[in-house]
Amino acid sequence: MPTKKQEMQYLIRTYREQTGKQSIDMRDVARFAASRGWPLPQPKTAIDRLAEQFSAAAREEYRKDEVTGRPYRANIAVTIWQGKQQMSLWTDIDEAPRHIAHKAFFQRREQMVGDGVQLTFDVLHWNRVNPNDEKIEMPMDFNDDIAWRLNAPDEDEAAA
Repeated sequence: MPTKKQEMQYLIRTYREQTGKQSIDMRDVARFAASRGWPLPQPKTAIDRLAEQFSAAAREEYRKDEVTGRPYRANIAVTIWQGKQQMSLWTDIDEAPRHIAHKAFFQRREQMVGDGVQLTFDVLHWNRVNPNDEKIEMPMDFNDDIAWRLNAPDEDEAAA
């Protein structure tokens, strides 16, 4: 018995086959699925939507370090599970105890590692199925990139 995600993936492939499109907008796929009887999900509550907006606002708040002048995120998040529900708990970075900051930083690092592993799989696959094209090389050592950006002038300095 296929899972819900497998059924959705099948519908994506079917949509591509029927329309002949390579690159697709998932809103079009959703309309296609709904027209074939796919049940529409329950809309999010106003509180859920507002909470997402507050999370986005917290994620986007930056401050400047008063000594270095470098920007840093004002809020850090730790993802936890309560039963079957995933939650993000936000803490002001200047007030976060070490155990919260440590967990938040390592969760973000794990996200980066997971993205790097999957990107590597994707590049290896593309290179394998396109043997007549120039291989795409994707370096995963970010030390030089990070050093470059740490030492690049910030936008205020570059504009002066």
